[in-house]
Amino acid sequence: MIALKAVIILNLLVGGLSVHGCKGTLGIWKKNRHPDVVYSIYTDQQVVALTIDDGPDPVSTKLILDTLAENEATATFFVIANRIPGNEALLEEIVASGHELGNHLTRDEPSINLLPATFESELIHSHATLSEYSQPHWFRPGSGWYDEWMLEILAKYDYRCVLGSIYPLDVQIASTWFAKQIILWNIKPGAIIILHDSGSRGLRTARTLSKVLPELRKKGYRIVSLTELWSMAALHHLQ
Repeated sequence: MIALKAVIILNLLVGGLSVHGCKGTLGIWKKNRHPDVVYSIYTDQQVVALTIDDGPDPVSTKLILDTLAENEATATFFVIANRIPGNEALLEEIVASGHELGNHLTRDEPSINLLPATFESELIHSHATLSEYSQPHWFRPGSGWYDEWMLEILAKYDYRCVLGSIYPLDVQIASTWFAKQIILWNIKPGAIIILHDSGSRGLRTARTLSKVLPELRKKGYRIVSLTELWSMAALHHLQ
């Protein structure tokens, strides 16, 4: 266990950590990354995508939105569908503020543990719920693990699976300082940052963003949604 922690910290220091990947692998090993899964997006501009999982939350989501507005940043919110009832106004505010919604299924659980038929049913249900606010096309599996059958189902419904390139272990390590340092140490054009909403995690994310976003702006970075970053890369490819 001590050796594993040492490896994790070493990788955080030298290049960031993604604990998301194909079943049976850690996303940190690039050779195991699936070509149909997005970890980062190529661009030669100082632009990064911010993604926030597990909302909405009646308290922390509002704080996150306020912090994003103060720092002229946009984000992709990966929403859990069964957390929407009672928080409909927050979903409307997210979209009205220029952010986008992503699909994080209906419950906070590892998507990889679902049977394919159950996964497909939940994807359809969560999509129908989110479509009342916008048309999502990004999907992030719960706990970050995926398998081939999952990617096939996502393609059937025109979804693209996205993980990320900077994950500051905000679920495992309750430290805004740690999250901020990992983000700043590993930031580069086209990076995709993963943070979490809901409860104490969401409150920490609001505090982390209040510290890290001004620093990123000082470095000349723009913080945008996944779709905006993806569109920039597509435009660059056509030029």
